[in-house]
Amino acid sequence: MAGVNGFAGRTRSMRFNPSQFLVMGFGAVILLGSILLSLPAASRSGEGVRYVDALFTATSATCVTGLVVVDTATTYSLFGQVVVLLLIQVGGLGFMAMATMMALVLGRRITLRGRLVLQESLNQFTLAGLVRLTRYLFLTTVIVEGIGAFILCLRFSAQFPLGKSAYYGIFHSVSAFCNAGFDLFGTMTGPFTSLTGWQSDPVIVLTIGSLIVTGGLGFPVIIELIGHHRGNRLSLHTRLVLQVTGILLLGAALAILGLEISNPNSLKPLTWTGKLLGAVFQSITPRTAGFNTLDISKLRDGTLFIMITLMFIGASPSSTGGGIKTTTFGALIASVVSTAKGRDDVEMHERRLPHDEVLKAMTIATLAMGLVTGVTLILSVTENARFLEVLFETTSAFGTVGLTMGITPSLSDVGRLLIMATMFMGRVGPLTVVIALAQRKRQPSTVHLAEERILIG
Repeated sequence: MAGVNGFAGRTRSMRFNPSQFLVMGFGAVILLGSILLSLPAASRSGEGVRYVDALFTATSATCVTGLVVVDTATTYSLFGQVVVLLLIQVGGLGFMAMATMMALVLGRRITLRGRLVLQESLNQFTLAGLVRLTRYLFLTTVIVEGIGAFILCLRFSAQFPLGKSAYYGIFHSVSAFCNAGFDLFGTMTGPFTSLTGWQSDPVIVLTIGSLIVTGGLGFPVIIELIGHHRGNRLSLHTRLVLQVTGILLLGAALAILGLEISNPNSLKPLTWTGKLLGAVFQSITPRTAGFNTLDISKLRDGTLFIMITLMFIGASPSSTGGGIKTTTFGALIASVVSTAKGRDDVEMHERRLPHDEVLKAMTIATLAMGLVTGVTLILSVTENARFLEVLFETTSAFGTVGLTMGITPSLSDVGRLLIMATMFMGRVGPLTVVIALAQRKRQPSTVHLAEERILIG
């Protein structure tokens, strides 16, 4: 990370485009993390874990997913847990943003190649203001994670010594803001239990839920809201993110409450406070977080279907989450509405969307659906699990969510490799991976062929 400058020099000679460099960068971080996690010092037993399990954990942490084949708290030592925490932070902010910040701290100049890769990483329209955005990104992260860690530390201090409560506060604040879903409660409430032991605790549930939502909005939206003054018009991007996020959260919370309120295995035994907290949190966490306060395997099929839909949509662009993104979903809905009304332009909030952005949204959604469908089909053959369990697992991996119906630890090695690849593509972005594999930049069309219509619908 010492040098975006150095990176740029090497990549120029090898002629890697930004998408390829981004894919390789995430791959390098995962590889380094897997080596560290496979060391004997990283495990509680001192014998180390299987490399494929260490690779799975490193991939899940770097891709801020939260799916685990071994419980983090009961398997990894303090050293291993710190490695996981660092991978989550690097994965959540993006390795290129981390590299850029390191270069700025060391006083190095950010080259054009470095700015191009950073632009790809942050999904920005232009090169202007990228370094400033990176500074704001880090400052926002420190402040938000710091506030979350402080609140959680105060809550945990009622049960743990100050040192442990501070460590738990920092770990879970970073994990929540980065939408990772890793937890350290396995030694308290049992392996793979997540937040089920705190399901009726409003401080923990609402704090972690707020961190998840904030991290999922995307840094450009957060920065714009912080600097927004009354009377100034919010950008279309920010308005769309807030609108889609609000509708999904409210609609899902009401639907989950209605479906699960009579379920004796989820909300029914809880107090009304617990019921409301459970419904709200389970509408938040599929937005790529991975924490859960209810046993996912005991939820009703209708609830699971809603959660699969939320996981597929995911968070927002330039955020710590995955999925096709809220703006992609919004653009697709706006396209359907415009077509139904017989309009040539896709419009929303008194603005017209460029045609290429609508095509990009359709491409991303199609690639994502193809990836989830293909992986689900293969896993339904290789794994001893129900179709709904496999579909849930695959969608969770693509959306970098981390929720599971309980089949992750029992996945075969083939299944683990497939889920790792799905997490990777979900974090980097299916379109970015496709462009990287194509080994060329997108070229504008210079020759237009004769137009001919086909029958649609």
